[in-house]
Amino acid sequence: MSKISNQQSQISNQQSTWYASWFDTPYYHILYKDRNYREAQIFMDNLTHYLNLPEKAKVLDLACGKGRHSIYLNQLGYDVIGADLSENSIAEANKNANETLHFVVHDKREPFEEKFDAIFNLFTSFGYFENEEDNLKTLIAIKESLSEYGFAVIDFMNVYTVLENLIPEENKEVDGITFHIKRYLLNGFISKEIDFEADGKKYHFTEKVRAYTLEDFQQMMTEVGIYLLDTFGDYKLKKFHKNSSERLIMIFK
Repeated sequence: MSKISNQQSQISNQQSTWYASWFDTPYYHILYKDRNYREAQIFMDNLTHYLNLPEKAKVLDLACGKGRHSIYLNQLGYDVIGADLSENSIAEANKNANETLHFVVHDKREPFEEKFDAIFNLFTSFGYFENEEDNLKTLIAIKESLSEYGFAVIDFMNVYTVLENLIPEENKEVDGITFHIKRYLLNGFISKEIDFEADGKKYHFTEKVRAYTLEDFQQMMTEVGIYLLDTFGDYKLKKFHKNSSERLIMIFK
């Protein structure tokens, strides 16, 4: 089986997983439509400045969704590929494609043949897999897709502050849809159950992200031969404090 057909087979086999089904629905984007785009742009400004990326650097936005970070990175002058498992998200993102901005359906456990000056995995888009080995494969794929002088960034939640401030249950109304949301820690995952009615149907989805701490990432990175260079605690790149930081942002190669 060729590498491409093997990857397509893997993608096809995952349609029953929560991330493949939930991220591919329009309701996911409705629920999270209030995300702060300006904050995301400030983060990209700070990050690219910190990394001192060369002009027209090749950048991979891994798990790009509809491409909001990819589009802005391209506007900053970089040659960008946005990759995501969701075919619907990539179809939407492709409306913004140009000569230096491309989008592809891609399994993040698979390395790219081309090498990148920077690889960004943003907005807690890591730790979805039930099997720990698959999360290690993702790290290895990132490492193997970097150029000799390239840097990678994982923007993850700070588990300590998330658990301390976890809202067990709430209702959130967006565009006339009332989302009933429950959150809890179970078997090493922070889970979010989402129930709602829309278009005359009842829906139920679950988000699950591994509750990885900085120490967990350090252990995984050591295991696969990755060098953690720096950590930050928010999108302004302030120092990481495990008891107070909003985010866990890791720079590595």
